[in-house]
Amino acid sequence: MLETLVTNYGYPVIVIGTFFEGETILILGGLSAHLGYLYLGWVILGGFCGSLLGNQLWFFLGRRYGHPLLTRYPALQGRVDLVLRKLERRHSLVILAFPFVYGFRVVTPIAIGMSDIPYWRFLLLNVAGVAAWATCIGCAGYFFGQALETVLGDLKRYEYALLGGVVAVGAVLWLFHFRRRRRRECSAGGF
Repeated sequence: MLETLVTNYGYPVIVIGTFFEGETILILGGLSAHLGYLYLGWVILGGFCGSLLGNQLWFFLGRRYGHPLLTRYPALQGRVDLVLRKLERRHSLVILAFPFVYGFRVVTPIAIGMSDIPYWRFLLLNVAGVAAWATCIGCAGYFFGQALETVLGDLKRYEYALLGGVVAVGAVLWLFHFRRRRRRECSAGGF
């Protein structure tokens, strides 16, 4: 049953999951590739496409609605200011590296959209950064599965527990990040 679900819906879930954030989804995709349910190249491509499309959307939202977004969500202001300061000194490095920085994957393209960086420059650097991110994270999930197989033996016996554990860790990290962000919004007068 798990094999059928992952095989039939794995790639669309990877694209959708990486559109919004994606580290956990992409690690699970790499792990599923190691288990033989998915092909690693397609996992990486799905992560690349989802993340690239998400980043481009956030960039356009920042370009079109950046200041109204900050008015509506004042807790974002500090992170946007930080990104804008970093962009002044090393905009190429910021654009290439932001996919790897958890908690800044949405706010950074919004901030870049609010800056005077041309669309074409963001697109080119975003393609390179997201390609590196998708490859690294997808392969990390694959090699995580390989390392576990070295320790545990046949992973197919543990696949439900293993996939559940990765999902649980991802959910806890997301919940921690969500609660911390919510506290900042409340203290900034957002709610």
